[in-house]
Amino acid sequence: MRVYPDQLKTHLKNLAQVYLIFGDDPWLVDDSKRQIIKAAKKQGFDERVQLTQETGFSWNDLVQEWQSMSLFASRRIIELTLPQGKPGTEGASAFQTLLQQPNPDIILIIQGPKAGLEQTNSKWFKSLDSQGIYLPCATPEGKQFERWLDSRIQHYQLTLHHDAKAMLFNLFEGNLLAAEQSMQMLQLISPTANISAEQLGQYFEDQSRFSVFQLTDALLSNHQKQVQHMLAQLQGEGTAMPILMWAIFKEISLLLNLKLAQQQGEPLNKLWGQYRIWDKRKPLYQAALTRLELHHIEHMLALASTLELNLKQRGAEDWIGMSHLCILFDPRAHNRLAHIELS
Repeated sequence: MRVYPDQLKTHLKNLAQVYLIFGDDPWLVDDSKRQIIKAAKKQGFDERVQLTQETGFSWNDLVQEWQSMSLFASRRIIELTLPQGKPGTEGASAFQTLLQQPNPDIILIIQGPKAGLEQTNSKWFKSLDSQGIYLPCATPEGKQFERWLDSRIQHYQLTLHHDAKAMLFNLFEGNLLAAEQSMQMLQLISPTANISAEQLGQYFEDQSRFSVFQLTDALLSNHQKQVQHMLAQLQGEGTAMPILMWAIFKEISLLLNLKLAQQQGEPLNKLWGQYRIWDKRKPLYQAALTRLELHHIEHMLALASTLELNLKQRGAEDWIGMSHLCILFDPRAHNRLAHIELS
């Protein structure tokens, strides 16, 4: 039976004979196994046997472990790792032998990389799946990652501003292990505080001379010489590109929303509260909205999306492209540079 990792907890009251944990996300794999072992120990499965299908491995070892009495007369968990995700003919035969001899004192956990259709449609996989639970551990994306993030924030009882949660989303989407470690750190240093994005930037950035928040203020004010100096300093001091990308993307998106609302006749005084813009930052947005036309902002957003996509999909930290994007906060640059496309 296929069960997704976030549903596993509700399926552990009555333990299955077999658990198939297949996937490439290390956090989901480890967390799923941890939950199963924890639940099994509560039900008397105190002994663990670990086997790996590698050079010199004998499938008879697995069969013997399944059939033999425990040295300490306790219930056992057998953890079998398939590095290639395929047991081969001999392994498939061994699994068939196990299934023909159910053993209520043993739980078998089989772990491997992401299972494709070839594996999930195979006879050995279907036979095991029919007697147990299959956990596909693929890294969640988009809304699924957001739900996962919400659940972990709740688990650690953290209080995050909306902008701080958005920053975590952009920093760690695709890396659950790093996200988990960051929230463990936040629980240690700010267990009861209401954490803002600015505080997160202080926690996760290298200690740079300039912060990304100083950079975005300079961008909104169109202080281009200062912007380029800050950008070079941030690069030289190892500031994480995802943090920088998040901050600039957020400002461009906000400018777009404000500009569209303005064109529909909504007064800025109403919009400040709606978008939680502090008094000291209102002049910055007023200056940018006066300076930039809608098509300027739309072009900047498209360029920022390209940079973000290249960063997430190819790991490309395009500092030249980032510099180009920053220059476009000056409307005069659009006449000379807007035609340039990023690869």
